[in-house]
Amino acid sequence: MSESKAEAAVGAVVLLAAAGFLFYGGQATGFDIGARAPTYDLTASFRSVEGISVGTDVRLGGVKVGTVTDLELNPQTFRADATFTVDDALALPEDTAVIVASEGLLGGNYLELLPGGSPFNIEPGAEIEDTQSSVSLLNLLLRYVGGGGDE
Repeated sequence: MSESKAEAAVGAVVLLAAAGFLFYGGQATGFDIGARAPTYDLTASFRSVEGISVGTDVRLGGVKVGTVTDLELNPQTFRADATFTVDDALALPEDTAVIVASEGLLGGNYLELLPGGSPFNIEPGAEIEDTQSSVSLLNLLLRYVGGGGDE
């Protein structure tokens, strides 16, 4: 009888440890099953969205304020069109810019919002026209090593 109690106790400890790892993993990745804050969609067109995928963070001042929800190639302009959400409580000026930023040499990319100074706010569903695409580190290195500067 004492063996089955010990096995049950060990099993309970293993289940608690597994639940703890799941909770920690959810917190570390930003996964939340709770109520979501209301958001609105915005779009932007980039020359290149290298390093960006669906689910990538949208940040303002280093704080996550949204998520990339869709990426597709526009066959008319040959540009990458991105759709992303932004927290509803955030009233962005209509001259806001969005850039593909990097977390560092080994980090991932994210979309960074750079608010402008317009007194008018951007409407939900609107397109942000001021964009800057990702900079390829490999292309920069090749240009430097090969002396590909404009002379």
